[in-house]
Amino acid sequence: SSRFRLKTFQFSASAPNGPPHLVRSAAMPIPEPDVEVPEGDVKKGAKLFKAKCAQCHTCEKGGNAKQGPPLYGVMGRTSGTYDGFAYSESNKNAAIVWSDKHMFEYLVNPKKYMPGTKMVFAGVKKAGERADL
Repeated sequence: SSRFRLKTFQFSASAPNGPPHLVRSAAMPIPEPDVEVPEGDVKKGAKLFKAKCAQCHTCEKGGNAKQGPPLYGVMGRTSGTYDGFAYSESNKNAAIVWSDKHMFEYLVNPKKYMPGTKMVFAGVKKAGERADL
């Protein structure tokens, strides 16, 4: 909402001889991408998860944290908030509410989407595979 976004900016008077301008504060959330997420294939997604994600993440209810946090219930959860996992400051400050659009773009290149993340993963370049996941 606009009200929330306004709270994420702070005014800066550092512009010489000009009006104050808005600058991004440290805790400004990453806005939801304007992208169409194609339909995915659940069976292909399960295979991809086992091959690319399961080494570091669990996805079943009650799953434990591994190198990465459990992903059960991640959609709709705010980034960096799973209790008991030591997230990077950038992950906590991104304040992403995980959605299909955020996840679709994040998985292309996590370190580029969220600079400073501890997630060591090159990404999934193929749009079809990301949609399946």
